[in-house]
This record gives sequence, structure tokens and C-alpha cells, in this order.
Amino acid sequence: LKVGINSLSCSTVTAMAASVEYLPVGDDFENLYNSKLNPPQRLPHIKVQGFVVPDYFRKFVDPILNFEVRDDDVWVCSFPKTGTTWTQEMVWCIANDLNFEAAKTSLSVRFPFFETVAMGPEEVAKVMPDVEFPPHIIDSVHYIRDLPSPRFIKTHLPFHLLPLQLQEGQTGAKIVYVARNAKDTCLSFYHHTQLLMGYTGTLDEFCSVFYNGSTPFSPFWGNIFGYWKRRQDRNLLFLTFEEMKRDLASSVRRTAKFLGKDLTDEQVAVLCDHLSFEKMRSNPAVNQEEYVNISKQIGCSQRGEFMRSGKVGEGKEKFSPDWAKRFDQWSEENLRGTGLSFD
Repeated sequence: LKVGINSLSCSTVTAMAASVEYLPVGDDFENLYNSKLNPPQRLPHIKVQGFVVPDYFRKFVDPILNFEVRDDDVWVCSFPKTGTTWTQEMVWCIANDLNFEAAKTSLSVRFPFFETVAMGPEEVAKVMPDVEFPPHIIDSVHYIRDLPSPRFIKTHLPFHLLPLQLQEGQTGAKIVYVARNAKDTCLSFYHHTQLLMGYTGTLDEFCSVFYNGSTPFSPFWGNIFGYWKRRQDRNLLFLTFEEMKRDLASSVRRTAKFLGKDLTDEQVAVLCDHLSFEKMRSNPAVNQEEYVNISKQIGCSQRGEFMRSGKVGEGKEKFSPDWAKRFDQWSEENLRGTGLSFD
């Protein structure tokens, strides 16, 4: 991008979107990644202002940047596989006064994925005409635009590719960001890509793709620090998966305060039980069966579950000694002096 998004006014967004610079990923790591995916999911990728997305994304830069944000929107932002679904369910339940009956509706309907339409479902639909994609997937931006307030919106976009109004704090919309340590994120992303995209490569191969910034929404650290640098903003709450695992009740209370909600100790306990890994994994409203079923219809691997283990430190157990050491050094280099820790 030739000019900084943050410095622009709303009237210049369309012109700015037209000036976005698109660069090919085009490296051996992306080729390795694509070669191991189910054929319908082998979409070419590009870098938009340094971040990896499907080439199809370029069609949606303008509607994404121009998206009209409302004062009562709540956004959960993250890099993939960092505890996003867990955080979404926590946020939605708190904001909706623990309405567990309404929470039986699929989370992907209650809390839709903003840029799904830009991930290429239309391209997959062309080669798989018998697969029916619901509106919140095939046309997510318009679906969300027409939702009644308050809206709850999920995104994996880096901060500088969010709608301009959200970046500039022009509304009262709130952002909850969740981050996770690199090894566990990579391991979870590996299993996720096997399940939903038919990935057939080894864990070592996936580590090389992740480490070198060629998975969708990479680079990992760039995504995190775009939000971490704004953690003092009054409308942004920064959480980590590790602190949620360590003391979920405290994370619930912090989030409730951020959202302007008062919860009793009893309500906190009830919500923590609802958010337990065992309850989440068996809950059809949040375990993403819809996406898993679609992936099966288009021929992806049927191995595994969307919610697999929910542990902290599993990457250390599963990585080869070489990759564990490289990720530890990588994390130390990127975290040094930032004040962010996943301990």
C-alpha cells in the first residue's frame, strides 16, 4: 500500500483501495502449501500490504475498507487458531446476558466471519455446484451489513486491513483480540488445515510454511503486534489464550467490564462451565460442524475434530526438536522488549 490507511479520511477510501499494491507470494513455501491442499482449495495467494490472502480477496478490498461500522458492533479479531471460537462464545454470552437458549443458534450465524466471502467460496462453488453455501459464508459482507444491531463480527484481518472507521476509532465499536503462543498456534492450524482443507503434508512441512509466513493471514507476528500496539485504546481489549486457560473466570470478568456488563460470581461460574473445553467440543452450536460438513462434501480429509485438545504447550510435545528450538528462538526474538508474554 502506497499510503498509510490510518491517515486517510472516509472520502478517500475508495480511491485508496484502488491504489492498493498486490504482490505475489510466489515462493517455494506457498507452492508447498498449495500442493498439499485438496484441489478445489488450491487458490493462488497474494500479499496485500504484506499479509497473505487468497488472490480472490482483491475483489473485496473496497467493500471491506468502506464497510460501515456501527457504534454497538463488537468485533473479535485474531490470527487463526488462537482461541477465536472460545473468545467469540464468551463475548456473545456476556453481551447477551447469558442467554443460553439463544446461544443454541450456530455461532457462525450469531457471530459471522467477516471476510469469508473473500476467501474464495464462489471459486469452490464453481467446481462443486452441488455444495450449498449459506449466505453468511457465500456473501458474508452483505450478510453482516444487513444484520440488526448489535452485531457480533469475527475477523482474522490484520489491524490495517480492517474497515477504516474501525481503525480510526470513528465509532464506539469494540474490539476483543485474542493471541496465542506460536508453537501451539502452528500445531492447531496444521490440524485445522488437515480437517477443513484436506492438507496432506507433514507437520514439519507445515512448520516451514508457517515460519516463513506463507499460510493465509501471515505473518503471524505482524497480525499480533498490529493489535498489541493499540492495547491502550479504550475500545480494544487484548487477551491471550494462555491467560484464559490459566484463569478463565478473571478473563470473563475483564471482558464483562470491557463490554459494560456486570456479572455475579454465580453467573461467572455458570459461564465458565458453559465455556469448558468438554462443553464446547460437544456443543453443536460452536463446534463448527457446518464447516466440517462442507469440507467433507468437497472432498477434504475427514480426520479429526474442529476442537481437538485445547491445551497449552502441546506444540512443545509434538514438534520435532529442531522445529521446537527454531520456534522458541523465533518467539524470543519477536517478543523481546514488547511487554507481551505467553508464559
